[in-house]
Amino acid sequence: MKIFTTAQVADLDKYTVVNEPIGDIELMERASMQVTDWIASHIDYSHRIAVFAGPGNNGGDALAVSRMLSLMNFKLTIFVPDSASHFSDCFLINLNQLNKELDIVVLKWNPEGKLPDLSGYQHILDGLFGTGLTRPLSGFPARLVNHLNNSGIPILSIDIPSGLMGEDNGQNDAKAIIRATNTLTFEFPKLSFFFRENEQYTGEWEILPIGLHPEGIAQTETPWNYTDRQTMAGILKKRGRFSHKGTFGHALLIAGSAGKMGAAVLAAKGCLRSGVGLLTVHLPRLGNQIMQTVLPEAMVSLDESDQVISNIQLLSGYKAVGIGPGIGKSPETVLAFKSLLTNYHYPLVVDADALNILSEEPFLFHLLPSGSILTPHPLEFERLAGHSKTDYERLCRAREFAQKHQIVLILKGAYTAVISTEGACSFNCTGNPGMATGGSGDVLTGILTGLLAQGYPSFEAALLGVYIHGLSGDLSLAGSSEEALLAGDLADHLGMAFTSLKNDPAFGKPKKKNHF
Repeated sequence: MKIFTTAQVADLDKYTVVNEPIGDIELMERASMQVTDWIASHIDYSHRIAVFAGPGNNGGDALAVSRMLSLMNFKLTIFVPDSASHFSDCFLINLNQLNKELDIVVLKWNPEGKLPDLSGYQHILDGLFGTGLTRPLSGFPARLVNHLNNSGIPILSIDIPSGLMGEDNGQNDAKAIIRATNTLTFEFPKLSFFFRENEQYTGEWEILPIGLHPEGIAQTETPWNYTDRQTMAGILKKRGRFSHKGTFGHALLIAGSAGKMGAAVLAAKGCLRSGVGLLTVHLPRLGNQIMQTVLPEAMVSLDESDQVISNIQLLSGYKAVGIGPGIGKSPETVLAFKSLLTNYHYPLVVDADALNILSEEPFLFHLLPSGSILTPHPLEFERLAGHSKTDYERLCRAREFAQKHQIVLILKGAYTAVISTEGACSFNCTGNPGMATGGSGDVLTGILTGLLAQGYPSFEAALLGVYIHGLSGDLSLAGSSEEALLAGDLADHLGMAFTSLKNDPAFGKPKKKNHF
């Protein structure tokens, strides 16, 4: 799914109106019906709802929803501004329709008067301000937003929480943004929904389709995407009946050190369950018995050192190499990593301590093979690229970083961002907070290395690997809980995750051109 800026969405609205064709008010009616249906299925009709409709089209949506809910016997009070000088046409049409057809209490607020009394209401419907804001709310609107937030009443926002901007909120006023319990956004999520600092405003958000014109969507270019099951099923390769282990590649994982052999085991298990044909794990000597006992399917290459990775040789014959889980940052390991970068010229998967070595030895960046996959969490990326004040700033820096170094960057988070060498960015839709546990990233490193070894291009390997990793985390929760989830559970449920994708109708079908 494409993600557009708020300006682009406004253009798509206009395109739809002209080319469907449909009137502005009819398009608003279609959107409002979606919100009404959601409310009707989630809120008891006996609950009292305070509706706040601003003077623009977001307020027009709120008024249209109010009319539809009233016809379903919901108990509503609508609050609107008392000044008619800046009302949008769609707002006025919907307000007039309310006054003519229905007996609904409409109260007008005055910036000089008292803030509305909210006692006795079970829900607030926020239709104050939409995506057209270009500066923080101030004055009476800011006071009103603060009043609604302090009421303790659940707030449902239409399209976007009032006061929140669609992209960069670095200069916004945190006290002048609605803190919604739920946000019902139209057609596409807003870019700002994917940033951790904005979760307090959006609450749980859902996408409601409103039928924007498909040709307009197809013709509008954007670097932003939101992964979906169908696209991922289309990436997944179908196995031929006459395939053999050589068909699916030989991967090398370089992992582990004294006290951190679990990281090597988890990465190896993730790699094996990703479908790789053969796996060799290069380990310190102390790890031999552990790996051979826990994962007899993995072959072992033993380092000269008992404790750390100190020397990496015999790199020929591998289709992919992953490095980082549990390797530490000893001087010997740093030299071994430099040797790997000097002698191996195909895309690598670089994670964990290997990323930390890169951040401390930035001269190594020019040795990274083009198309290598780097998998930093926020702190690791800060070490690599510098501090960012907001997630939006960090994402912009990450796109520049990926393009500059010609790498695929996996920026881990609630909506992990996968960024291509050209700067295209896809946010992942799978996964859950239970995956915030030690070893989860090691499993991902193994999955990515295994997919690279099977011949997936770097960006597709990253997209599919992150999606499958998150989907496995979601499937792990069946009969369990987020608190109890372990990294090993992710590897154990990879088979179910692959099966789930194979059950999608898009699996095994020819990929569409420009599917990102």
